[in-house]
Amino acid sequence: MGLTFSRCRDASDPLMDTAMALYRRSFPAHELRLWPDQQAAMNDPLYHFDLCLLDGALAGLILYWDFGAYIYVEHFCVEPSMRGHGLGTLILAELAKKSRPIILEIDPLTDDVAIRRKDFYERCGYVANGFSHVHPPYQAANHGHALIVMSHPRALSQAEFDTFTVDLREKVMAYSESKRNG
Repeated sequence: MGLTFSRCRDASDPLMDTAMALYRRSFPAHELRLWPDQQAAMNDPLYHFDLCLLDGALAGLILYWDFGAYIYVEHFCVEPSMRGHGLGTLILAELAKKSRPIILEIDPLTDDVAIRRKDFYERCGYVANGFSHVHPPYQAANHGHALIVMSHPRALSQAEFDTFTVDLREKVMAYSESKRNG
């Protein structure tokens, strides 16, 4: 496979419209950053809006924050027509080569999709952490939502989780309608 990554820093990328369409199709509305906030986040040097390209075609997105001591994957998706062929596993394996802990969140295990998602991440070396966690809202009209924190290659310590929580609220959520209007 000819998998490559291309970091977008603004809306001028020729694949940005296609990327944003995939982003909007892949996540529920309450988990999406509004376009002005997404553009602002892309200017932050810690934020990576990475296109995952397979032979030059958009195959997925991995949107993450590189905090130095760890990486927080805020959004990750693979083009639906390309799922089930190992591409997601390959993308996560590339990210793991950065040799730092990786944190991501998944929905509570209330349906088969959520259970399959957790199983996928576990096959990729992630472990579920037992911390109670509510992700703050991106949009002013929404409320926070409970999520399961997963990490790679091991469980987080309380101190690591606390650091993540502060970074999430103070840095990541700085690019949200809720914070702008807060």
